Amino acid sequence: MLRLWTRHESRQTEPRAALVPEDARKLLVAGVHLTVEESSQRVFPARAYADAGCGIAPQGSWGSRCPATDFVLGLKELPDEPAKLVHRHILFRHAYKGQPGAPRLLRRFEAGGGTLLDLEHLLDAEGRRVVAFGYWAGYVGAALAVLQRRGELTAPLVSSSREEPHRRPAPGRRVGAATAVVIGADGRSGHGACDALRAAGIERVRWRPDDTRDLNRNALLAHDILVNTIGCHRPVPPLLTKADLDDERRLSLIADVTCDVGSELNALPVYDHVTDWGNPVERLRGDPRPLDIIAIDNLPSLVPAEASRVFSADLWPLLLSLREGSEAWDRCLEAFRHAVASLGERG
Repeated sequence: MLRLWTRHESRQTEPRAALVPEDARKLLVAGVHLTVEESSQRVFPARAYADAGCGIAPQGSWGSRCPATDFVLGLKELPDEPAKLVHRHILFRHAYKGQPGAPRLLRRFEAGGGTLLDLEHLLDAEGRRVVAFGYWAGYVGAALAVLQRRGELTAPLVSSSREEPHRRPAPGRRVGAATAVVIGADGRSGHGACDALRAAGIERVRWRPDDTRDLNRNALLAHDILVNTIGCHRPVPPLLTKADLDDERRLSLIADVTCDVGSELNALPVYDHVTDWGNPVERLRGDPRPLDIIAIDNLPSLVPAEASRVFSADLWPLLLSLREGSEAWDRCLEAFRHAVASLGERG
């Protein structure tokens, strides 16, 4: 029997669910044993999963209660403990590109004999992701850029308090018409970004692979907003460098949906850390030509119910294929094994 344990997310700004209650019911009908942890922040309450027929476990109990035979399903990073990971974990961890903290995580799996099935590497035969939050990441990233451009973005973006907090405006300015360039416009995130910009009435220019292959940086700098949605699997020439920011430019705002900061695959090495819900915007250059960046690495979490339902609808049939095995999961497993084998090479 396929056994799945859906865990609580340890990141406080992560209310999404990899599996929504209505799709959990479909897995149960198909004969899957499914346990769902309680969660103080998940957008779908534990009661909805119980009503679907799932077993309910205490929040954060997978490390001590989950059988080693279960797959542990989540979305974002694992807590620091246990030090040895014995389970088969399914999540987005982005740990194979040399990101900060990745070697330590992989060694935890190596020490415990567990497995990381990184959903970033759940790919079809052509190398395309088969499940992703990309559309809503692009949509929210571009929407935040529009609000910042208009001087209407406030922080924190979401309050955990029941009382309305004092909200401070992010450092923006009210301006007139703007143009935006979306890099990677043909992908999921790119489509989402373009839809958000269209809804806001922003003139948008779609950049596709040929546009970045023969890069015209002056053309990038000639737009007001740059939305980056490309995901790189090998190092590429940077779209912009810090020196480019000091050139003559119209560009005043970058929304980096990809957020590969800290990796050698980062196509925008103009900043060195992500922003977050509390401080969504960082100023890279001041007056007389200010330039801001938005680089939040869990953008779809700002629309958790919508994003979760779309993601879960794609994921649950793939979870069923864990029972029989599939080429996509085999590729995912091979990516993990290659990453662990590379640990010695990296020292």
